[in-house]
Amino acid sequence: MASERESIHGQWSSRLAFILAATGSAVGLGNIWKFPYIAGENGGGAFVLIYLVCIAVIGIPIMMAEVLLGRRGRQSPINTMRTLAAEEHANRHWKWLGWAGMLAGFLILSYYSVIAGWALAYVFRTGSGLFTGLTADGVQTIFTNMVNDPERLLAWHTIFMVMTMTVVARGVSGGLEKAVKLLMPALFVLLFVLVGYAWNSGGFYQGVSFLFQPDFSKITANGILIAMGHAFFTLSLGMGAIMVYGSYLPGTASIAKTCIAVSLMDTLVALLAGLAIFPIVFANGLEPGVGPGLIFQTLPIAFGHMDYGAFFGMLFFVLLVFAAWSSSISLIEPAVAWLVENRGMTRIFASVVAGLTTWLFGLLTVLSFNLWSELKLLSGIGIFRDSTIFDLLDYLTANIMLPLGGLLIAVFAAWKMSRAATVDELAMGDGFFYKLWRFLVRYITPVAVIIVFLKAVSVI
Repeated sequence: MASERESIHGQWSSRLAFILAATGSAVGLGNIWKFPYIAGENGGGAFVLIYLVCIAVIGIPIMMAEVLLGRRGRQSPINTMRTLAAEEHANRHWKWLGWAGMLAGFLILSYYSVIAGWALAYVFRTGSGLFTGLTADGVQTIFTNMVNDPERLLAWHTIFMVMTMTVVARGVSGGLEKAVKLLMPALFVLLFVLVGYAWNSGGFYQGVSFLFQPDFSKITANGILIAMGHAFFTLSLGMGAIMVYGSYLPGTASIAKTCIAVSLMDTLVALLAGLAIFPIVFANGLEPGVGPGLIFQTLPIAFGHMDYGAFFGMLFFVLLVFAAWSSSISLIEPAVAWLVENRGMTRIFASVVAGLTTWLFGLLTVLSFNLWSELKLLSGIGIFRDSTIFDLLDYLTANIMLPLGGLLIAVFAAWKMSRAATVDELAMGDGFFYKLWRFLVRYITPVAVIIVFLKAVSVI
């Protein structure tokens, strides 16, 4: 049976190990600032309810499909899709779904590492008390000086990539699993400590109201689309990471229960992040709706004017680094697995090759913030008129590649794989819950993803 294959890379020691790893992949920089912000701006508790429905209808079914494919194939995404396409007598070109996922992960990590480097730099800047007593202009100057210095950005980008590849080079059990068993519990501990700190900030009630108080008057069609899109993107779907992690999942583990657990933990992290951030923002009379600048320009002002702000500010950026680190190891794992399988490389050498290639490509993002900031490759096209290389990479991956990847995963699992194969791999029988999953992933989820994709490309 196909389900009896074994991965040459090893496997997770338990279902809990996979849950921690997949949650680590899903939890990233976006969870810390984006979800709380978009929830507050789109109806608070009302948006959270809509988002949870979208997670159930879009996120979990596609995640189950991606894990199913990964465990069925027990290889890198490229070889998994090639093998499963042959078994199901599907077109051999389905292998390109694996290639697209691996490419998306590579591109995302190339710029993700640069932004994670900012968080790493801010650990030391905040912990040293650099922001203590500074005005908004002072904090802005520090941030501007950092991103305008290519050598400084390159140094932090390099350090973060070395951290990532050091973990990946050690393999599934010796590297990935040990890392997530440390990083994820530490991340939750840090979150609870920061929530406790925010509790005493003086703005906790206001932060809770901003995040959870239902305001159905703010719910619009666009807000629902935002909830649908974030439910898809937050689980790291469509980039090969969950597929390759699924290939290491023990055959006895329930895919459905595991994916539900990952989704709940991912949402819990996002909500806790909001409870940690917004009370501090409100207590200091700052603006919560500033997007990415909230982390690197608004919060440092708050920490600089609070008791023990340097210490807790440092903890916050350590939290960011942990979230980014657990995500980054999953982004590069598909490429490393493929190099080991297809090029006969050792795990260490494959990690060096994949890491060095990603690092080199990341130089485009480093330079797009300074020396190449005026370089607009698509200046004649609508929304891309003022887009840097970093902006283009971000838009291409998040709005084009990932939705298409998720859509094709759903189509292959629900329409190309036989019913018997999916029943066998999901191991949940052929009853109500299997039929519900099959209905969602066949009809509802693809339509929802197509709507999100069309919304993204309609503005071009």
